Amino acid sequence: MSLMRQIAWLVLGVVLAALVGAVGVSTLSARQLMQTQLELKNADNAQALALALSQQHGDGELIRLLVSAQFDTGAYEFVRWRDAQGRTMFERAGGARPGQAPAWFVQFVAIDVPAGVAQVSSGWNAIGSVELKSQSSYAHDALWLATRQLLAWLLVVGAVALAVAWVGLRRIRRPLDAAVAQAEGVLAGSYGLVSEPRVPELQRLTRAMNAMVQRVRELFEAQASQLLVLREQVHHDPLTGVSTRAHFLAELEAALLRDDGPAVAGLVLVRLRDLAGLNQRLGRGAVDDVLQTVVTALRAYPESVAGCRVGRLNGADFALWLPAQGVAAETAHALADALRASLPAFGPGVQVALGAIELPRDQPSSVWLGEADAALARAEHLGESRGGFVLEIVAAPGVGRAQGEGRWRTELQEAVADRRGRLAEYPVRDRAGRLLHLECPLQLELDGEPATASVWLPLALRARLTAQLDLFAVGLALRASSADGQPRCINVAPASLGDAGFLPQLRDLLAGAPQASRHLLLDLAEAAATEHFDRLLELGRQLRPLGVKVGLEHAGAGLAHVERLYQAGLDYVKLDASVLLGVAGEAGRAAFVRGMVIMLRSLSLQVYGEGVIDGLDAQALWDCDLDGLTGPWVTLAPGA
Repeated sequence: MSLMRQIAWLVLGVVLAALVGAVGVSTLSARQLMQTQLELKNADNAQALALALSQQHGDGELIRLLVSAQFDTGAYEFVRWRDAQGRTMFERAGGARPGQAPAWFVQFVAIDVPAGVAQVSSGWNAIGSVELKSQSSYAHDALWLATRQLLAWLLVVGAVALAVAWVGLRRIRRPLDAAVAQAEGVLAGSYGLVSEPRVPELQRLTRAMNAMVQRVRELFEAQASQLLVLREQVHHDPLTGVSTRAHFLAELEAALLRDDGPAVAGLVLVRLRDLAGLNQRLGRGAVDDVLQTVVTALRAYPESVAGCRVGRLNGADFALWLPAQGVAAETAHALADALRASLPAFGPGVQVALGAIELPRDQPSSVWLGEADAALARAEHLGESRGGFVLEIVAAPGVGRAQGEGRWRTELQEAVADRRGRLAEYPVRDRAGRLLHLECPLQLELDGEPATASVWLPLALRARLTAQLDLFAVGLALRASSADGQPRCINVAPASLGDAGFLPQLRDLLAGAPQASRHLLLDLAEAAATEHFDRLLELGRQLRPLGVKVGLEHAGAGLAHVERLYQAGLDYVKLDASVLLGVAGEAGRAAFVRGMVIMLRSLSLQVYGEGVIDGLDAQALWDCDLDGLTGPWVTLAPGA
């Protein structure tokens, strides 16, 4: 039994005991008073009657007449005249009068009053005695009425007391419930503070809980700061601050594996020519300034375009990944113009070569790097003959949809209306090979061919149809899970959270399949936590009671920048392939992943890894204590 229930029963018991005690004491006191009054009445009436009889000088007829008159005018059980020898000379008796009080009450509060007795005389001679006893039923009736009235008033007072006690208990319970919710939140990875109540004892409890939560929050923030430092050391070049070669290649590989990127993307390579000769002529410090200038020009793009990545491939080579179609040539020209304007300030002989390519994203990373290297080599060859800035651009063949936005919108809407779509299924498995859930990206049938998210998502973003398509995917997942009971994960675009109708429609859709909803997981990109935190918080608050799990995908070091991640109420996080690829060969990357897992586990989150393509990496990730993995290696070798 809960503490509040025990206190409630205790208060109820005290109130009932007080009521019973008050009624009992009052009733017994009234009984004693009435019994005394009846006893005095019997005695007084007997004396008065005896005095009247003594004045009749022993006349029997007159005595009988007075006795009958006394009996008729009073409420008596009997009036009796005895002679001097104790013989009954005359008696009037009516027996006990039936009253309104119930028999059990009469028996419980019995009023036993002795009869009043007085001597009758004639002059100085005693001629007998008179004895009378009043009816007690009137006293019982009056006592019964008074007891009922008292009980009614006490019940009203007791009800008011119980209501006041209930309000008081609720006021006491509110801070206790807040403390319990706070403790449960800590277990669930949510570190919220509660206001202190006015009750001194509860103030101490709340203050202690708040101090503990604040301490845990500070530990989390310190751990996040340490992860940022470790990330800088492991993933970033110490001189320029951009990604190292290994990390940039991992980011490139992860970008090519994703199903939500553009169908065609670009890659620009920049090489500072004759780095060794520049070090000899200008000195290492000046060359470092040249490299910083090149990086500054490259960094302008990730700051303005989401998804761009910059990396230093070696001492003189830099790379810029452009996740968009038709911008590689324009970007390369803009870079060349910026560097032509800034590098001559360091003196003659500072030259760069640029190579830009644009390819379909389904090409492997080796093709990307090979084509980019070839373009850069041709640019350098031209530079030797021209003696200046050179640029070589290799454009991809026309890939994409040359239709207008109106046509895109119509085609996407028709695909949803005609249910021309299916869910692909990629397993997420634990270390023992058990299936945790299925990742199910949506594939739409456009122009008679299946199109992955890399094709339709950019169109949906431009046409503002992501919410409609995400609801379509959720509906497909619910129907599939209703059929086989398998948990399925759907990718939700952060843009859908900005649609005012998305969440109400999603709740209605889930309410129609309550059992299948418990098998549903919703993935949102890391940007949802960094850019739309309040919307993410509301999504989890409304869907969690329905059994839906909410998590982040493509997560990396950006999680350390989420100031209130401990309040987001997430269920899991999927680490991006760019963080995980190559972890088997680099102790620093493994340490960073292990730190991420520890930080996320402190928030009671499940941690999964994305895009695993190598068995050695998979083993290293299991050693980092991840809960599950997905990717080509998991799909092809689920039991490994």
